[in-house]
Amino acid sequence: MSTTELNDPPTSPLPAVTSISAAASRATGAPRASRGSRSSLRGPALGLVVVFITQLMLVVDASIVNVALPDIQNELHFSPTDLSWVVTAYALAFGGLILLSGKIGSIVGARLALMVGVGLFIVASALGGFAPTPEILVAARILQGVGAAIAAPSTLVLLVANTTEGANRARAMSLFVLAAGSGGAIGLILGGILTTSFGWEWVMFVNVPIGILIIVGAALFLTETERVPAKLDLGGAAVSTIGMVALVYAFTRAASHGWSDAQSIASFVIAAASLVGLVFIERRHSSPVVQLHFFSRMRTAAPLLGMLLVPAGMFGFFYFVTLFTQKVLGFDPLGTGLALLPFVGAMLITNELAPRYLLPRVGEKVVGVIGLSGMVVGLVWLGQMSASSTFLSGILGPAIVLGVSGGLTFAPLTSIAMAQAPSTEVSAASSLVQGMQQLGGSVGVAVLTTVFISVTATSGEAHGISTSLLLGAAFPAAALVLFAIWGRRIPATDGASSGAAGPVGMH
Repeated sequence: MSTTELNDPPTSPLPAVTSISAAASRATGAPRASRGSRSSLRGPALGLVVVFITQLMLVVDASIVNVALPDIQNELHFSPTDLSWVVTAYALAFGGLILLSGKIGSIVGARLALMVGVGLFIVASALGGFAPTPEILVAARILQGVGAAIAAPSTLVLLVANTTEGANRARAMSLFVLAAGSGGAIGLILGGILTTSFGWEWVMFVNVPIGILIIVGAALFLTETERVPAKLDLGGAAVSTIGMVALVYAFTRAASHGWSDAQSIASFVIAAASLVGLVFIERRHSSPVVQLHFFSRMRTAAPLLGMLLVPAGMFGFFYFVTLFTQKVLGFDPLGTGLALLPFVGAMLITNELAPRYLLPRVGEKVVGVIGLSGMVVGLVWLGQMSASSTFLSGILGPAIVLGVSGGLTFAPLTSIAMAQAPSTEVSAASSLVQGMQQLGGSVGVAVLTTVFISVTATSGEAHGISTSLLLGAAFPAAALVLFAIWGRRIPATDGASSGAAGPVGMH
């Protein structure tokens, strides 16, 4: 496989990384190192440590900020509607550019792309920690997303380039997935500890020393990959990003200014125009960031749409449960991180078991339908919370159900989406899967925030949170319908090629 084909972006904090195993298992060999590189001789083990830490930092950063949201709102005086941008700004920049950034590493070299991306990430993190206003913090989160999008696709490429095929690479891949899978839990706990002990600013500052170590380690211990010329679809990337930002802004603006607000309407129009423009551009580009044929029929589009809908509900879960535990139950940030650990633990365990034991036996469709059904049940259960609820009565049970359901859901969805991609389009399919996850999460938080603001104004904060979570169940419910109709079991030959049931197919 070429370096370009291996540029698959492992991004999201908790969803399955079957796309990572899918791309890796299709590889016929490692990307070639550039002839002038000497770093591989200095310490290949230390080079892999650099890759693992990079992946862990990017995954942790997607969850670490959630626990600090109430403190951020209080100290920087965010409005309830604008607070959601602390989450969505990062996801939008990450998701919008991930469609393009995989090819950047092919052109400039994966190691250089990682170092540039992490460098930008460091600067953005420092800016965010010192942010005196909401606007500067949101701008810093956007820059963090840009840096993460540039760096993330190179981690898997460099892992393959700096290992030999066989047991060595298998062990490295297992550790890589462990870093990805444990990042969500580490982010929640670390965010709670830093916010409680030193202040919310340290969920940003902590990235600076770690990022500096990554850059130094990459320069010393990682082999650069061969540079492969590629044509960048700048127009498609720009239009898709503009459309995503406009759509999220439209929902966020409507929450505070009403659906008849001129800016809200204009933003919806821009989002729709961007979608039309994206189709127009991609149909004419030789190497589009969005392969339109993936959406030409429902059998291929359904799992991708599921990847849009499921994170919409799950991001809402993290966002509103964080607010509930701290604003209604009075937990401190560390207590909130600990409160979410049953969810993370259940998801990690199920993510380990599903690809190994369930998918090979009963197939992707059955497992996915069970997982999506459980996700609906978990969110509806959470929607029953009230101001008198406790952690045990209102959160623990549904959190475990959602964790188990998430572990059963993401692996089948990702496996089917990846198995449908030709071997020459693995990178495009993986980028699209990750982009849909980020877009879905951003839109979900934006939509549910409009519900939260409306209900809170008349019925109080606790009822606003529970109503938002209840309506959030509509997202996985729609995905359940799509998957139940158009989902399928991947034949053994496809599964072998896609890595659907591989031992490291989870995140």
